[in-house]
Amino acid sequence: MSAPEAPRPVRNESGLDIQPLYTAADVARSGGLEMLGQPGEYPFTRGIHPLMYRKQPFTMRQYTGFANAADTNARFKFLIANGQTGLNVAFDLPTQCGLDSDDPQAEGEVGRVGMAVDTLRDFEIAFDGIDLDRITVSLTINGAAAILIAMYLAMARKRGFDLKKLRGTAQNDILKEFIGRGTWIYPVAPSIRLVGDTIEYCAEHAPKYSPVSVCGYHIRESGATPTQEMALAFCIARAYADEVIRRGVPVDEFAGRLSYNFNIFGNLFEQVAKFRAGRGLWAKIMKEEYGATQPGSMWLRMIAGGGGGGLTLEQPENNIVRGAYYALIAALSGAQTMALCCYDEAYTIPSEYAQRISLRTMQLLVEEMGLADTVDPLGGSFYVETLTNRMRAEMERIVAETDSAGGIVKLVSEGVIQSRVSAQAYRMQRAIESGAFPKVGVNRYRSDEEESRPVEMHPYEAEDAKAQVASLAAVRAQRDGAAVARALARIESDAKSGVNLMPALVEAVEAYATVGEMTQRMVAVFGRYREPVRFDVRQQEEVTA
Repeated sequence: MSAPEAPRPVRNESGLDIQPLYTAADVARSGGLEMLGQPGEYPFTRGIHPLMYRKQPFTMRQYTGFANAADTNARFKFLIANGQTGLNVAFDLPTQCGLDSDDPQAEGEVGRVGMAVDTLRDFEIAFDGIDLDRITVSLTINGAAAILIAMYLAMARKRGFDLKKLRGTAQNDILKEFIGRGTWIYPVAPSIRLVGDTIEYCAEHAPKYSPVSVCGYHIRESGATPTQEMALAFCIARAYADEVIRRGVPVDEFAGRLSYNFNIFGNLFEQVAKFRAGRGLWAKIMKEEYGATQPGSMWLRMIAGGGGGGLTLEQPENNIVRGAYYALIAALSGAQTMALCCYDEAYTIPSEYAQRISLRTMQLLVEEMGLADTVDPLGGSFYVETLTNRMRAEMERIVAETDSAGGIVKLVSEGVIQSRVSAQAYRMQRAIESGAFPKVGVNRYRSDEEESRPVEMHPYEAEDAKAQVASLAAVRAQRDGAAVARALARIESDAKSGVNLMPALVEAVEAYATVGEMTQRMVAVFGRYREPVRFDVRQQEEVTA
């Protein structure tokens, strides 16, 4: 009698070997059910609310923004009319980098990949007619986040909204920018100071507003594994918490408004286990390391975002199916908010048609598929519970390794994290090209002659950029120049003295100072970040092997 055939080996992206069968014994060996608990109770592995979606479905918050404030306002209203329950604002690269639309460095990029914002006037137009008490707004902005938060708060107050009750979120995760996207402005230390300023200011003046959404999402898109995505995000959040606590703000006064943005592409079970493990670990960190006592301070409040790194240019209709699975992952994972990518985001700014498909995908989960009927439907699965325990242990290992090497701030400042993540991204791309990592339509089931289908591309209109520059000129001509000069001088003075910069930024915003003018005053004090060049011989050998 021949020996039974050995099963094919399977290893997930986090580096964990997957067995063909799981039993209760595997759960026990991995740590048991000690960290399971009940939904709404510490350690929140099963969800941060007792009833989760049974009480209120996840917020649906598509990422959008393009051209100018008026065009973006029209798209906002289209999405809301189609049932969207939150807004997620995309800004163009000049805005993200602290440049005005008439800056020579902004030429060709004004409004191209997001909404152009120069002054408070743009926010007044963009959010005209939108009830900020009913529709919460997320600002995807980092290097210029302090300015844009000041602008959003000033706009809301001018329209009569109570800042003490105002809800919303800003991404404002600058350490992630150094690792991933690259829209930094200032060096690391003053950048962290500005994040601390926003947290401290909002804790006092806008206590329901979330001034930071720590963004493991972009670390993952840049090449990190799922466990690294979570662990490095926790290290970053701890760095921001340390900055605020150093100022004398008690942890329970701000930790409840820290939030997270995570990715959802990849193996369904690995992603679900990642989020369940992350909730328990973050609660443990906040309770045992920081002494938080309020349940809300221990919550992993998260948006499960995009998954754009999983989309393909090839066979783009497959991205509709991928998006449905990503939405399923987010729902099974217990995300508070879902920002589902659109099938055409692999090659263009999403069309209304594509955004409606993604929105309907999320609505189908709630209305037809039963994903809002019960809490943590995969809880108790031998496989999921084992994987959750193992991934939590791997996250803890990565956090400890990062701490022992000097901490996340040091490693980012020296370019160590960036180098590691970039090397991993290179290895993954090679694996996709070789077929070692399967990608349907790319290295699997790809016909020799792919069908050429018409794709609706978002056009870049040079006239839109000219109109934005003209609008900026009009604001400059109409505003009180003396008030602007005083406000800008205060920004520079406060930057030098070390006091919280948010009051000065709010004053400047309300005087209609521009994003570029405010940025320049802070650059005069802080300088600009220069990216470190680092590539270890060891990593080079790993990459070329």
